Amino acid sequence: MKTIANLIVSLIVATWVIAIAILSLKNVTPVSLKFFTFTSIQLPFFLVIAFSVGAGIVLMALMQPLWSFAGARKNTDDDFDEDDFSFNDVRK
Repeated sequence: MKTIANLIVSLIVATWVIAIAILSLKNVTPVSLKFFTFTSIQLPFFLVIAFSVGAGIVLMALMQPLWSFAGARKNTDDDFDEDDFSFNDVRK
């Protein structure tokens, strides 16, 4: 199962690399980003996309341990009895 997950991740990354390569060939016009009153220097559009994708990958890699920690903490709550949710108990 881990092999399939690695294959899917590789395909997603390869697709992004190909998409960025196509965008770099088609969109070399400079753009500037505006955030409130701040304006960035003019960068080619494909660089803005590449940096955004890279930042998204890094942020998701940093957030995954936090999600697993929160999920592990939620699973330790023993507020219910497992017999309450048993489907094998058929009442007649």
